[in-house]
Amino acid sequence: MSVIGKVDSVWRYPVKSMRGEELEEAFAGFSGIYGDRLFAFKSSASPKGFPYLTAREQRRLLQYRPHFRYPDKAARPINLTEAETMGTNPVSADSSELMVDVETPAGETLAIDDSALIDMLRADIDAKHQLTLMRSERALTDCRPVSIFSLQSARQLAEETGTPIDKRRFRANVYVDLTSGGGFTENDFVGRSLRIGPKVVVRILERDARCVIITLDPDTTERTPEILKKVAQAHEGMAGVYGAVMVEGTLHKDDPVEVLD
Repeated sequence: MSVIGKVDSVWRYPVKSMRGEELEEAFAGFSGIYGDRLFAFKSSASPKGFPYLTAREQRRLLQYRPHFRYPDKAARPINLTEAETMGTNPVSADSSELMVDVETPAGETLAIDDSALIDMLRADIDAKHQLTLMRSERALTDCRPVSIFSLQSARQLAEETGTPIDKRRFRANVYVDLTSGGGFTENDFVGRSLRIGPKVVVRILERDARCVIITLDPDTTERTPEILKKVAQAHEGMAGVYGAVMVEGTLHKDDPVEVLD
């Protein structure tokens, strides 16, 4: 085993493609980060295999700020102690306790299931997008349950493009600060296991194929196409990695990250 860095920050995204929230700690389970991407909006114009409305179609989604109505209930499984010490399956709070309210770009707060929110989201997109709210018991991720991205990769891309790059463009669950190696060192972890903190073990399964969302500034939604172009040309269209949780537990900011094999 060798320590290769530490957790810079932990993030979850209560509503798919809306702004994320940084957490001091988060429970990482087999199905992903507790409370991550429980809601999404389904579009009738999207393909069946990926039915969601995302910032690809509606850039302003990134400026909507979702918050759990009852933060304490959304912080961790209700049987956290048993889940961490006895291997018991983590139990989520009741669905009524995991409701989300959304602060709009204009500063208005609406419930996630308020029809006025759907009307707002449809305002700037083609009318062919008929939207319905989706709710899931587990994270509606694009691929694997947990995504990891290094600060070094963001810095290297900034150097390669000559553009300041906010790590939030990459919408990872765990951002890591590596003690050695340059950008894209996380590619070397594919096929290996990482221990994060005292307990959590994540098996790194594959690199993260990127789309136009990384070209969007997370605050202004302004496009910088050069970022995706550089990722495509210099890094095979990949940035960051996906993993599966093999041992469940709680992640914390500043947790050490170790390679196990």
